[in-house]
Amino acid sequence: MHYDLMSIIVSQCQSAKEILDNLATTHEGISQVKESMTCLLTFDYDLFKMKSEENIKDMSNRFTNIINLKAIGKAYSNKEMVKKLLNSLPNEWEAYVTIF
Repeated sequence: MHYDLMSIIVSQCQSAKEILDNLATTHEGISQVKESMTCLLTFDYDLFKMKSEENIKDMSNRFTNIINLKAIGKAYSNKEMVKKLLNSLPNEWEAYVTIF
């Protein structure tokens, strides 16, 4: 938790119990946000496909943003990510996908 946020929480409390309760509530909120982000990014990963208006670089950048799940405790193997990326390409890329 960020030091400034903790300072604000502690400075507004009148007792040690109030500090503990506020810190616990804040931590629970942060945990819920992390869990929600994990679910959202996992959903985006599962449904990932190249958009018709996208070029390969834009698609790759969007995929990279989605797979940065390690920061929130979720990780995919390189093999899984390559397979997902190749399967996300439209049919006109089939000749290139077959090579791999």
